[in-house]
Amino acid sequence: MKVLTCDIAGLLVLEPKVHGDARGFFLETWNRRRYREAGLDADFVQDNVSFSRRGILRGLHCQNPNPQGKLLQVLQGEVFDVAVDLRRSSPTFGKWHGLVLSAESKRQFYVPPGFAHGFLVLSETALFHYKCTEFYSPGDELAIRWDDPDIGIAWPSKEPLISERDAKGLRLREVPPQRLFA
Repeated sequence: MKVLTCDIAGLLVLEPKVHGDARGFFLETWNRRRYREAGLDADFVQDNVSFSRRGILRGLHCQNPNPQGKLLQVLQGEVFDVAVDLRRSSPTFGKWHGLVLSAESKRQFYVPPGFAHGFLVLSETALFHYKCTEFYSPGDELAIRWDDPDIGIAWPSKEPLISERDAKGLRLREVPPQRLFA
């Protein structure tokens, strides 16, 4: 497996080793020992799958307390995936990192606790899988506006389809400090 670091500490891009031939392919999407050796020592407690159509934007989401780390992978289709640093003490607080994840590339993206996460579907449809280090806790969830000008994410679409909940997300400057991460 190849592990790539990002310009924001804690974010990892993982390229699993793919074994392919005329029949198809095989790859490991999680192996505690191998991933720990690669620098990802996480205890995942929940797996989620979402299915979305082109132009759907989900995010930016996090939860605090009970923050989640997420190991993300697209099983079908393609998305533009984004993580925003919400750690107040971080030199990259409020900065974002984005990349394309696709079924074709088979890349994974690890977003540790302390980040908001979101994605925009680029293909006709996308099947998105992610492992979480903490259980979903609706009362702890926080939505940050996808189009917050203070964050300035360069989304590939300026008019995505979003949920009512995401439309009511807060700008980063509106988030009470105790809801952010240390």
